[in-house]
Amino acid sequence: MISFTEENYLKIIYKLSAETDHEISTNSVAELTQTKAASVTDMLRKLSEKQLVSYQKYQGVRLTEKGENLALIVIRKHRLWEVFLVNKLGFNWDEVHEIAEELEHINSEELVQRLDEFLGFPQCDPHGDPIPDRNGRMPELGYKNLSEIGETQVVIMMGVSQHSTNFLQYLAKIGLNLGVIIEVIEINDFDKSLTIKIGGDNQYFISYEVAKNILVKTF
Repeated sequence: MISFTEENYLKIIYKLSAETDHEISTNSVAELTQTKAASVTDMLRKLSEKQLVSYQKYQGVRLTEKGENLALIVIRKHRLWEVFLVNKLGFNWDEVHEIAEELEHINSEELVQRLDEFLGFPQCDPHGDPIPDRNGRMPELGYKNLSEIGETQVVIMMGVSQHSTNFLQYLAKIGLNLGVIIEVIEINDFDKSLTIKIGGDNQYFISYEVAKNILVKTF
């Protein structure tokens, strides 16, 4: 049996591992957990004793196969609950993360399987993040960043890679929601900022920083 805090650590280490081929530093984990490095070190030792991570001081940490499987279970639950909250209860996409953070720790495999079936076996959550299946397989969605799209190209918005409340509220304010059609009108050579047309109607100027956090699919 592992604690809620231990599950959160596994999920964070999994996220950091997806961004690099190297071991994850204690400081990186501390930054995301907003915890002192000494406390992170203590937790990593506990997880190592449970064979959930491979950890050596000053050399970083990696999930073991057992730890990765548990992390994927937590991620699966979190993202399924976000789908439920948005699609069935009418929450906005910027309101669901903290609620799902609590619901993801409910330890009932039967509940998760029934939730998945009830929702129609979704492949991604309301932010476009892929949902692992019951065997821990992550679907390959093949999305690109809007910042990679050339001028005159038309794409569909499929997700975001930045989940902060301010960012999601900004996108909603200008009409950048999942499924909307985006046409890249112009790319500024100086700073790679973009002028885009949303839904075949309104034009907006967005920064490169915004564009690189929007996930899209080409036709």
